[in-house]
This record gives sequence, C-alpha cells and structure tokens, in this order.
Amino acid sequence: MKGKLRNTRVAGTFLLGMVMLAGIGACLPAHAQGTTAMIFGHGPAGATVTAHSSTGGERHTTINSGGRYKLLSVPMGTYTIILEKDGKAVDTRKNIPLTVGRGAQVDFACENDKCEASDS
Repeated sequence: MKGKLRNTRVAGTFLLGMVMLAGIGACLPAHAQGTTAMIFGHGPAGATVTAHSSTGGERHTTINSGGRYKLLSVPMGTYTIILEKDGKAVDTRKNIPLTVGRGAQVDFACENDKCEASDS
C-alpha cells in the first residue's frame, strides 16, 4: 500500500508542477513580430541613396556596380529618399511609407537607361 500511495503522490506532484509551468507560460509576454522593412531599387552605379525618416532617422548606402541598392532593417515610418551624386542631391522621392513585412521599391532614372557601371 505504501508503494501505491508514494507513486500517486509523485504523479500528483509531477502533474501539479506541469500545470504550474503551463500557467507561467501563459503569463509570459508575447513578442511582437519584426517592425522593420527594407528600401531597395536601382539607380546610377556609384551614387548614394539616403533615406530620411519623418522622425529624424537617416540611413545611407551606395548603389553597387550593377545599379542596385538595398537598405535593410529600416524602421517603420514615412521616408524621403534622396539620390546623391558627387555630393549633390539629384533626385528626391517624398512620402514613401514603410509598413511591417513590406519593402518599398524606389528606382531612380539612369543616363541612357543604363544603371550599371561602365567598363571604361
């Protein structure tokens, strides 16, 4: 009889522990999904793309030799995207919204429709 009573107590204690752990898990905060997106596109190779947030943040990147660029992990918000060449703004796109899980494609015109770096 002692063995059965002991086994019942052990099983009961185990079950109570599992219920308590489940209760603790139910009280843990939920983690929000990512709150960033990306801005990408094409433009003249070697130019700089700057994204200015309406809240004051700023990100920069250089367009690669293939005429492509990406700004990753950009916080949600509304942006002004500026194309700079030789230190001067040459084109601007205003009111570009970034929302969760979506990227924004912002393309800039290239001379003779050729964005890649020339071989010469």
